[in-house]
Amino acid sequence: MKTSSKLLYKRILLKLSGEALMGNQSYGLDLPTIERICAEIKEAHDVGVEQAIVVGGGNIFRGLKGEKQGMERTTSDHMGMLATIINALALQNKIEQMGIETRVMSAIPMQTICEPYIRRRAAHHMEKGRIVICAAGTGNPYFTTDSAAALRASELNCQVLMKATKVDGVYSADPEKHKDATFYPELSYQQILTEDLRVMDTSAIALARESQIPIMVFSILNPHGIMDAVYGKGRFTIIQ
Repeated sequence: MKTSSKLLYKRILLKLSGEALMGNQSYGLDLPTIERICAEIKEAHDVGVEQAIVVGGGNIFRGLKGEKQGMERTTSDHMGMLATIINALALQNKIEQMGIETRVMSAIPMQTICEPYIRRRAAHHMEKGRIVICAAGTGNPYFTTDSAAALRASELNCQVLMKATKVDGVYSADPEKHKDATFYPELSYQQILTEDLRVMDTSAIALARESQIPIMVFSILNPHGIMDAVYGKGRFTIIQ
């Protein structure tokens, strides 16, 4: 068993997309996939990593897609925020079945099912070894859950923002469509913005740069990907 003294990162913000929870389905939640991801979250917890998680909602409803179909943007974004709460509750259920205390904290008050997001309370939960699942994005329309991840990472003094994706890092183009795409092991915030690599939206990158929080992009599909990332092992792109 690895020991916490060898950890590269002791406190992390894990950004999970809603699509990561779909598995091979085209919509919704795939429970075996959620169980596998939660088992990896547990692995990191068991070696002493303090974790906050920001989860997206694109597997249920995506605000931008609603707007493109004619919905008013604010309403569409609020619907997307509610989708993230469904995902957060699914993660909480499985993680707690594995014996770990969690707290779902929502940027939109919903006190019958979760706590409101309060920074000091969230930090206290993390210090007590609880996994904090941040839902409803920033609570404001026009901001993505990537921006919420950068904001929560800054507020909670996380050492790294770990963005779990379906690919193992940042490429010059979509590696699934372009076999000759170049893999970048390391990038600067400015390169991301200048080359429009679209790892995260520009607001998230700008906030991470201002807070000097490195962003690690890795594949959630790789077995033990979270554990490898907190030890600085495996294949990933680091943006700093």
